[in-house]
Amino acid sequence: MASEITAITMPKFGLAMTEGKIAGWMIAPGAKVQAGEELVDIETSKITNAFESPVSGTLRRQVASNGETLPVGALIAVVADASVPDAEIDAFITRFQSEFSEASGPAEAAGASAEPVLVTVGTHTLRVHELGGGDATPLVLVHGFGGDLKNWMFNHAALSHARRVIAFDLPGHGGSSKDVGPGTLKFFADVTAQLLDHLNLSRVHVMGHSLGGGVALTLARDVPQRVASLSLIAPAGLGPQINMAFINGFIEADRARAMQDVLKYLVHDKSLIGRRMVDDVLRYTRLDGVQAALRTVAAACFPDGRQGDDLRDVLETTQIPATLMWGAADEILPATQGDGLLPDGARHGFGDIGHMPQLECASDVNGIVGTFLERHDG
Repeated sequence: MASEITAITMPKFGLAMTEGKIAGWMIAPGAKVQAGEELVDIETSKITNAFESPVSGTLRRQVASNGETLPVGALIAVVADASVPDAEIDAFITRFQSEFSEASGPAEAAGASAEPVLVTVGTHTLRVHELGGGDATPLVLVHGFGGDLKNWMFNHAALSHARRVIAFDLPGHGGSSKDVGPGTLKFFADVTAQLLDHLNLSRVHVMGHSLGGGVALTLARDVPQRVASLSLIAPAGLGPQINMAFINGFIEADRARAMQDVLKYLVHDKSLIGRRMVDDVLRYTRLDGVQAALRTVAAACFPDGRQGDDLRDVLETTQIPATLMWGAADEILPATQGDGLLPDGARHGFGDIGHMPQLECASDVNGIVGTFLERHDG
């Protein structure tokens, strides 16, 4: 390893995981460890998983103690060659802890632990979660088909350091009321505009994923004066193809194994689809009115198994700044649907990433979006 120092951080064993508990170290400080060797047991949601070392070297420090609970991404250990001086290890740990604290502290101070609230918007009840503050242009997050505001769990707080960031459940989804009207992208865009009115937001950045990306594009088409920029992740509306095995399977799956198989379409790393996530989705789809709502949306947005809206011209003709992000291994909406749109610097592809880059490679997405928003504030 020469003089390299490697941070070992709290891993993410599943998409629903936000923190883990150190259940027991298997390698003592000063001992050599091989890549792939079990390093530490980590407890999440009452399930203990053995975490394998990602590198070979000497375990120089156990930064996290047995029984300590830390967020995903927090430093738990340091691996480095035995020749690296202790002073360099100490400086590395201090620097890492400081940078990690700076990245998470402001969001927590802004109320990252605050609970979502229910608000009445027209004839709809929407579950809304707002974080952050400041003078920068606010950001609104719009999730995809069958999702909810938790789809932004690794992005919401990270993007709220200098601005209000509002995530909400679309009608028919999460904790919002289940009436989806005609179930069209225009319907959801109209509801989003009503929410902006309710929150007294005249102009916002909009970040949309999948169906939510189609909602964002529709909002930009219909009320462009209200949209400061578009951050689009695998958005609907840019091509005809859609994986209807996912759409129909999501609606119809009534057992954990069947739902797990459906949800695996969302990610490249299939191990991220854990039982907790599966159970959460099943609880949602079994709520009164949910299946009918999702069928209405699927019929309106994906008639005859193809996308019914063509929104490419919004990106081709609009003066609204936009950035486009897509996982190269997307199994639901092909990444090729973004070809030919936007300048090269405004398109971002992620290798070995599926349909949900905001969860599979959250830090990359947060970095791209954070820089993009700062550039287009005002």
